Amino acid sequence: MAIQSIRLFGDPVLRTPAEPVKDFDKELRKLVKDLTDTMMDAPGAGLAAPQIGVGLRVFTYYVDDQLGHLINPNLDLSDDQDTEGEEGCLSFPGLSFPTPRAIRAVAKGFNMHGEPVTLEGTDLMARCFQHETDHLDGILFIDRMDAKQRKLAMKAIREAEWNGVAAPAIKFSPHSTHGKAL
Repeated sequence: MAIQSIRLFGDPVLRTPAEPVKDFDKELRKLVKDLTDTMMDAPGAGLAAPQIGVGLRVFTYYVDDQLGHLINPNLDLSDDQDTEGEEGCLSFPGLSFPTPRAIRAVAKGFNMHGEPVTLEGTDLMARCFQHETDHLDGILFIDRMDAKQRKLAMKAIREAEWNGVAAPAIKFSPHSTHGKAL
């Protein structure tokens, strides 16, 4: 297994648009394996290369027992939207928020061998394709929320233990009362 560290909100790589893959080689196949292993270990429904610090247009997914990957994706989205579906992200551990997304998506791209691929998804699969493709464009799911929901999400992010602020160390009193009043 090649589990990689997942970059957290605030890391500039998450806001940087990824470059298209040009070489469908052994290194790309290793990247797909690393992404898959990391996603499955997390566990997550999807993982984009920028989330492990690699600026290439590659993502993996695992939704409804379907495991796969897509390289250099382009999306065609339906007009109908799910405005209340909960969405989380491995770069925002433990947090999820209602995020509007198209209900249906057709994703076109390539597999790791450079062969053309067309994937169709509805509901959670469509949400995954949109979420991961956004990562490749430097867009985060909080960017898709309305102003009120984004404000609530940012408050939760600021309060999250992983958000750059170490949790306070608990100190124990050396006194016999252990810091408790008698």
